[in-house]
Amino acid sequence: MSKSLKRVRAALIDAGLEDTIRETPLARTARDAADAVGCDVDQIAKSIIFAGEDGRVVLFLTAGGNQVDTGKAAAIAGGPLGKADAALIRAQTGFAIGGVSPLGHLNPIRAWFDPRLADFSNIWAAAGTPHHVFSCAPGLLMQVSGAVEADFTV
Repeated sequence: MSKSLKRVRAALIDAGLEDTIRETPLARTARDAADAVGCDVDQIAKSIIFAGEDGRVVLFLTAGGNQVDTGKAAAIAGGPLGKADAALIRAQTGFAIGGVSPLGHLNPIRAWFDPRLADFSNIWAAAGTPHHVFSCAPGLLMQVSGAVEADFTV
């Protein structure tokens, strides 16, 4: 089991959540993940990472079919946002692109939550690898990830 997957499992358990991690075929996209677990694409909580002006990454958890509006996101984050490359994402979160979980980061991270995700009783998110996802109620995921609900999508 990868270190990333172990960290997510531990974060779920530490938060008092059920370990719902499921192995899937490669699920690098929201569509792949939705097909793998048999849900609506918007039930996939995509982890979109940007680099803040202070060099720290920020996280936007968005419904699978939505796109982040970078202008709205920058306004919410309080400053310009740039592209976070794979090395920066891995160094600060501990996850590779395609497997960034909303939980279990190596470092604290500021996070925002797409209100569209709250339209479902259950959503799915990456569990630390491109082959693992976990399910959770949206309100619980928002709470345990420390994300704040905000309008940042196109």
